[in-house]
Amino acid sequence: MQSRSIARELALLLLGQISDRQPAADTGLDALLQQAQATLSQHVREALDQAASDLQAAQQQLLDSELQEEGAEQLPRVRQHLQEGLAHAEQGLNRLSASLELPRLLMLADQDEVRRGALDRARAVLRQREALDARLDGVMEGWRLTRLPRIDRDILRLAAIDIEEFRTPPAVACNEAVELANRYSDEQGRRMINGVLRRFTSAAS
Repeated sequence: MQSRSIARELALLLLGQISDRQPAADTGLDALLQQAQATLSQHVREALDQAASDLQAAQQQLLDSELQEEGAEQLPRVRQHLQEGLAHAEQGLNRLSASLELPRLLMLADQDEVRRGALDRARAVLRQREALDARLDGVMEGWRLTRLPRIDRDILRLAAIDIEEFRTPPAVACNEAVELANRYSDEQGRRMINGVLRRFTSAAS
């Protein structure tokens, strides 16, 4: 994982601790960065716990399918248990796979380059928040940024600032925004973020 990606993730967690109603001030960001690292550490633990829970649910569903009595009338129920078990197993393995990268991320988060990148991105978003929000609102197609969950708003803001100020190629910024959505948002948020950023980059080009 590149230092830029780690810096972006830390910046996302840092921004999440600052209210949208709070003035765009630069004070206290270093202290908030420490809190962001603590939040990331907590996310590692929660992701691993959820992976374990998903795998346990998968094991139970598969066991239930084996315990069903034989007979044609039981086949739909057995099939359902198998499908649910495999779905839980897939979720658990996906979470576990993603979680294995996080301890490395935590170690790298202490590097000066990563810390500087996180602070620079957070400062840029705070400094330009109103203008960024207006430009993102312009491509929302019937929605407003304020109606989105906070985490989705900050992912969009960081992607936009990366494109406009940090000269990140739009395709790279979009892909990394979707990766953040994979970790912190949900399926609906991921699709929305991808669509908004595609329209945002098209409008900017």
